[in-house]
Formats: sequence, structure tokens, C-alpha cells
Amino acid sequence: MITAPDAILMNGATDFTSPVLYLARHATPDWNRTDIRYDVAPGPDLIPQGEAEAAQLGEFFRRAGVTHIVASPLVRTRRTAEIAAAIAGVPVTIDDAVREYSREENDQIVYERFHPRLHALFAEAAIKGPVAIITHGGPVRVMLERLGLDREELWHYRRQFDHQNPLAPAAAWALTRPAANQPWQMRMAFSPTPYVEYLPAVHYV
Repeated sequence: MITAPDAILMNGATDFTSPVLYLARHATPDWNRTDIRYDVAPGPDLIPQGEAEAAQLGEFFRRAGVTHIVASPLVRTRRTAEIAAAIAGVPVTIDDAVREYSREENDQIVYERFHPRLHALFAEAAIKGPVAIITHGGPVRVMLERLGLDREELWHYRRQFDHQNPLAPAAAWALTRPAANQPWQMRMAFSPTPYVEYLPAVHYV
């Protein structure tokens, strides 16, 4: 299990002082399925490796104090959420707004359906504690871009993972912001597989 060094404190809580929303990707599905579309339900199910990854994600959510998981309706996200939620001991809600990036959509359409749900769940996190969305790599990329993640940092991660996704299967980004008029703070919080953490260049003046 790999986490960013300062993502979780020893008591299992995050070191954020404001609400936290986790954007997670589904665990590894059967990429060899060619008889069904990946972007519409049901899509391929998880393979045993993916089930093990989902369990690791669930343990991360448990230690992070996640109180609610919202998942895309596709089989790979539903199954990831079910396994993770059983370990974290939290409820799961299936929501079409956080579904896969369809081939008929573009970034703006994905953002317009996803962003209101993200905003509402962040408000929920402010009251109840950390909330997690289990979605897909494409929507995660769109949200990180539109919420202001530095392009250099985004590409640092996209170069590391399959299909230029900004995170590995069953990995999660943590999002927070101190106030509505302040920028989002975003960082890779968990991955079941190793990755190279982004370190901004130091500029001397």
C-alpha cells in the first residue's frame, strides 16, 4: 500500500484542517473484454487483482475516516465501492452524475454533470466528515483540470499511469479548500501501486 508521505496521520485522520473529498478511480477490470463498451453500463467487471486493490482502497478510506462513498453505476466502480465500503464500514450511493466519460461527451459536458455533485458532496463532507467518489480516470482528469491543478503536476502523474490517466486503478486524489473563494488544494493521497510523487521545481531568486 502506497500513500503520499503526509496524507494520513498516525491516528488515521487526514492532516487537512478543512473538509476533504476523495476522487478515486475504480480498481482493475478485465481489460481483455472486447465484446462490450467500457463507457456504458454494465462494462467489464473486476478481475481478482482489482478486488485486492479495492480492499486496499477500503482500508485507506477506513483510516482516513471516510463517512460515505458515492460510485458510478458501471460494474467496475460499483464492485470497487462495495468492497471498499464493506471494509470502511460506510454506506454506498450509486450516482449517474459521476459515471464514465462517454464517447459521445466532451470535457465540458462531463464537467457540467459532475461538478454540481462534487460541490454537494464537499458540502456534505464539511458536516459529516470525509466523503469519497469512486469514478473513472477520464472524469478525474477533467475535474482536476477544471478545479485548477497545475498542468505540470497533472502531466507528471498522467505520464505514469495507463492511458494517460492521472491516477492508477484504485488510487485516490484528496481535494479540499479552506473557503469558497480560495483555490482548491489537490494531491495524490493513495495508490495501491508505487508512483513518483510530484515535487515542484525550486526557483532561486
